[in-house]
Amino acid sequence: MLKELNDKKTALREQSEENKNKRNDLNAQASVLATKRNELNKSTKDLINKAQELKKLRDENNEHVKECKAQRDEINSRANAIFAKADAIRKENNLDGPSINDIRKDIDRMEFMQQTEVMTTSKERELVSKITELQKTYKIKKAQIDDNTELKSLLDEAQAIRDEASTFHTTLSEYAQNAQENHDQMIVAFKEADAVRAESDIAHKEFVTVQKMADEQHKMFISAQKEIRDIEKEVRKLRKKDTDSRKDSVRADAKKNAEDIFAKFRSGEKLTTENLMALQRSGLL
Repeated sequence: MLKELNDKKTALREQSEENKNKRNDLNAQASVLATKRNELNKSTKDLINKAQELKKLRDENNEHVKECKAQRDEINSRANAIFAKADAIRKENNLDGPSINDIRKDIDRMEFMQQTEVMTTSKERELVSKITELQKTYKIKKAQIDDNTELKSLLDEAQAIRDEASTFHTTLSEYAQNAQENHDQMIVAFKEADAVRAESDIAHKEFVTVQKMADEQHKMFISAQKEIRDIEKEVRKLRKKDTDSRKDSVRADAKKNAEDIFAKFRSGEKLTTENLMALQRSGLL
């Protein structure tokens, strides 16, 4: 019985050591995965914060766009009112037709075409003829306007106001471009955050799986340790029982021996010193 128990205890110790080593290895893997998961979670948080900051900048730039648009439209409204007065004067003085600014734009556009586009001789001659006619019309219009001081004053004022509106439009375009860049960067940051979060979720799932395996090995280790303690307790009981049994046997043998000696004593046989001591130990003397 003792041999069987000792053999079982030895096997349990080997199993317990194996469980402990596996548990420690799995806990080390779980620790690595937890660190990876935590780092990925931090990266996700940083990316989300970055995206939120870009969203804030985008919204601020969009507000600036609204403000600049309102100011530009208000200034253009003033310019349009003055141009309307100028149009009325042109009608009164038979100065209808394209405005001097429109004519200038057409001349510039055609001159640019002549300089940059490859065309046949006949087509270029036709283009030069149109430019010449427009230049004549421009000079006539300009002379008419210069002669009409009221019209010239209104057009100069309206153009100055338009130039002011153009400044707001340029600023508006810059804000709008910044807002679009902020928006694009925000979308990229959110997508990166989603990708990193997905990677973090995978690491977390792996962590949970490995940690469960480690916990299972720990439970097996604890169970084996408990069983070892139970066996050791049983072994102690068996050894005590065996010791007590041997003691009882010795006492029984000593008692029988003393009874035999006492019988000799009663029959008148001479007892030795050793016989007397045996009787004393047995309590028969």
